Amino acid sequence: MFRNITIGQYFPGESPVHRLDPRTKIFLTLVMVVGLFFIESMMGYAFIAALAVVIIFTAGLPLRFVLRGIRPLVIILILTFALHLFLNEGRTLFTLGPLVATYEGAYKGLLMVSRLILLILVTSLLTLTTSPIALTDGVESFLSPFRRIGVPAHELAMMMTIALRFVPTLLEETEKIMKAQMARGADFETGNVFRRAKSLVPLLVPLFVSAFRRADELATAMEARCYRGGKGRTRMRELEMAFRDYVAIGVTVAIICCIAVYL
Repeated sequence: MFRNITIGQYFPGESPVHRLDPRTKIFLTLVMVVGLFFIESMMGYAFIAALAVVIIFTAGLPLRFVLRGIRPLVIILILTFALHLFLNEGRTLFTLGPLVATYEGAYKGLLMVSRLILLILVTSLLTLTTSPIALTDGVESFLSPFRRIGVPAHELAMMMTIALRFVPTLLEETEKIMKAQMARGADFETGNVFRRAKSLVPLLVPLFVSAFRRADELATAMEARCYRGGKGRTRMRELEMAFRDYVAIGVTVAIICCIAVYL
């Protein structure tokens, strides 16, 4: 299950999307995420989904690989839809004991589920098409204006990127621990929701130990390479916006604005 999470993973490639400036991809990701909260129609979400599919194929990413990132959140999506289905007033769709499902609740549930799915896809596309170093440089560039008020832009960018990249590593470690405990008789797949949640508690101690060990190893490796933060650091490749970046920004912003205004 945990290997299906795509956020934090990087899929190497030489596509036009991969070659975009990381600042462009970060900005466009923010634009699409903000746009999703202003759009309130299924037609608008359909256009956003179509745009995401175009980006996926342009980047040369396997569609099945990208979509499998939604699978670990199926329970959350079902719960979200059910809450809206039964907790919104309106015309009765059907009844389930004391619970009354409404057409308005079903529509709002579909909107929220669609929004969550698109948020996952959009954020996954950023990490799948941007290398860790480029992502760090892009985030640092965005935070650099705040240095005047004492914000450590480089350190924050480094921490954010490391945390993001550690997501798939920790999930992989979690799956290994689960398999090791299942081989010793542990049961994580049977029983009700509360019992299954309780069975996950023994995972926390070895997982935290593994996380702290990896963090210590990473800190030692950075110190061995004389890492002392962003002060005085130089880059082998300086970020530079190209014509394709301005085209991508203009086209994407125009599409999002048209969808938000007219749909």
